[in-house]
Amino acid sequence: MNLAIFWHRRDLRIEDNAGLYKALKGEINVQPIFIFDKTILQKLPADDQRVLFIHTEIKRLKDEYKSLGADLKVFYGSPKMVFSQLIEDKALHIKQVFTNRDYEPYAKERDQEIYALLNKSQIEFFGAKDHVIFEKDEVLKDDGTPYRVFTPYSRKWKSKLTDSHIKPYPTKEYASKLAQVTEFSKLISLEEMGFRSAKTQDIPDREIPETIVKTYNETRDFPAKKGTTRLSLHLRFGTLSVRRLVSATKNLNETYLNEIIWRDFYQMIIHHFPHSAEDSFRKEYDQIPWENDEQLFKAWKAGKTGYPMVDAGMRELNKTGFMHNRVRMIVASFLTKHLLIDWRWGETYFAEKLLDYELASNIGGWQWAASSGVDAQPYFRIFNPESQLKKFDKDEKYVRRWIPEYGTNKYPAPIVEHKAAREKAIRVFKETLS
Repeated sequence: MNLAIFWHRRDLRIEDNAGLYKALKGEINVQPIFIFDKTILQKLPADDQRVLFIHTEIKRLKDEYKSLGADLKVFYGSPKMVFSQLIEDKALHIKQVFTNRDYEPYAKERDQEIYALLNKSQIEFFGAKDHVIFEKDEVLKDDGTPYRVFTPYSRKWKSKLTDSHIKPYPTKEYASKLAQVTEFSKLISLEEMGFRSAKTQDIPDREIPETIVKTYNETRDFPAKKGTTRLSLHLRFGTLSVRRLVSATKNLNETYLNEIIWRDFYQMIIHHFPHSAEDSFRKEYDQIPWENDEQLFKAWKAGKTGYPMVDAGMRELNKTGFMHNRVRMIVASFLTKHLLIDWRWGETYFAEKLLDYELASNIGGWQWAASSGVDAQPYFRIFNPESQLKKFDKDEKYVRRWIPEYGTNKYPAPIVEHKAAREKAIRVFKETLS
């Protein structure tokens, strides 16, 4: 029997799944698979909570397929090795492979490799747009070039949005096209892949909290309040459809919608300007003579800089895998401007710790803070962490939640003086860029 493969990646759901719908609408039965990519996993620590989250979601997804009489087959290895084995298994008769597109440099290289492998065996490879509303060249300037400034991009994005862009794919209506099985495969354990199953973080609910969305513009900057949805984790791994999120919130709060558009914007940037994954978008900023003091970096990571807003943010990150978005900007500005430490050091640390880590958005945010990115803040605008504390946590509820020794002699003195550090940063940037 001829077979189509649907390859789950950052789309861990059946409902409203563009690539899966495309596969199920075809002529042949569909076998869903997931690959724990050894290329990525071997770089992660044994207690990485993202791997635990993915494994938990794969178990849920596997059970959901089972309720439909189908089986999600889960593999551990490099994608090329797994697909080579699938192709060699003559009992499968694979004719097509479907998946949802990913725009990050590693993902694009991987998919090119898989395309070439499948092509040798005359197996068709199809991609679909799923984890963004608009991709690649769908929102361009009138001259056909990609936007480099967010505001005009967002205006064009909104002008192009129609109900068809956020209409859910009725995937389950075609569940009869899933390959039916009588025996279900066993899910590989975390331990078999070298990971531990100890849960240390609380995972936010995937339900859309409309009450929070409605007041988002008023509450989003105050880390002590429950003023953000924390749905970024579910968008990152596709346990929530971005179409569903936009459909539910687009008329509730424009500020919240803009945050979703920023996500599309950064995905577009990483597609058109892949060099920005490793180098500054504005290449002249790669000439900045970063000081990269190891001891200062260590203090920043540990949340012991003597600046409460910075330290609370870093301790929240280290403890929970989350950090409030306003605080992300403050700690990134502090590292790159006050301490003159390369933004890549901070971006790499966030990549290790953030549960919702997404390369395009994380790099975009770090380069924004370092003034080296697309539509970034000017280098002479430097957050004052003390005034940020007074403005956004004036009652000190947030800092006291994460810094128990705050206000005692056990809390460290500031590792740099704000005024002097600010003046030095402006001088260094100005001299380098002039």
